[in-house]
Amino acid sequence: MSTLHNVRISLEMIKWEHSVFALPFALCGAMLAARGWPSPWQLLWIVVAMVSARSAAMAFNRYVDAEIDAANPRTSSRAVPAGILSKQFVGVFVIAASVIFILAAAMLNRLTFVLSPVALGIVFLYSYTKRFTQWSHLVLGLALGVAPAAAWIAVRGSLDLRILLLTGVVTFWVAGFDVLYACQDYEFDSSFGLHSLPRHYGISRGLLIARTMHVLMLSLLIAVVVAFGLGKIAVAGIIAVALLLAYEHSLVSAGDLSKLNAAFFTMNGVIAVVLFIFVAADLLVRHS
Repeated sequence: MSTLHNVRISLEMIKWEHSVFALPFALCGAMLAARGWPSPWQLLWIVVAMVSARSAAMAFNRYVDAEIDAANPRTSSRAVPAGILSKQFVGVFVIAASVIFILAAAMLNRLTFVLSPVALGIVFLYSYTKRFTQWSHLVLGLALGVAPAAAWIAVRGSLDLRILLLTGVVTFWVAGFDVLYACQDYEFDSSFGLHSLPRHYGISRGLLIARTMHVLMLSLLIAVVVAFGLGKIAVAGIIAVALLLAYEHSLVSAGDLSKLNAAFFTMNGVIAVVLFIFVAADLLVRHS
């Protein structure tokens, strides 16, 4: 019972339900590769791979950042610094999730299996980057951005460079909202010697950088539509995403970051799902 309790707490700690951030983009990559729905077998193992990789990455972040989280009033109540979970248990959880991810990759094809350690290396790297670079947000973006390319490889067994446009979309989307989130920790990062764009350039410029990243994201989305010959439904999805992003940015200002809460975080999941629905609908209509 104790182990099951710890697993439940671990899933709450890493907010596994927020796998919705990268999963819709992975499914977009898979559907672009298959020109419709991939096989049920491929879908199953892509979902398992996505959820396990994100779970491993989030738990690793909590493991590595335990001392930092304990010192930050915003994060001191997390499971590890609060003493609810031991670092040893979280370490075992990371290993178990990583094994599941590698197994899922092996069930897809040889190339996904060979590249699985590289993918884990990228997602684990992020946890260290804020110790030495202000551009850690882009590393986090890339950690999620590999999802559509990985899903393409899972379906095709090879890489098409066009799918890297979607990797760029996810990279700048995630980096943008991570910059917004980092504005909350401006004072703590400055005092603790951690790096972020808001810490180096200030909150006002940090907000401007986040907006710029999201403009780049939308530009790359247009490039995805052109590269893959998508139609009006996908374009409508981009318009919907642009409106949601504009609303998201309207919620925050340099003088008021109070709305950077769980609801704001969930908004990004909504953006990912909305885009997937429109892209999937476009593909299914065009290839039905």
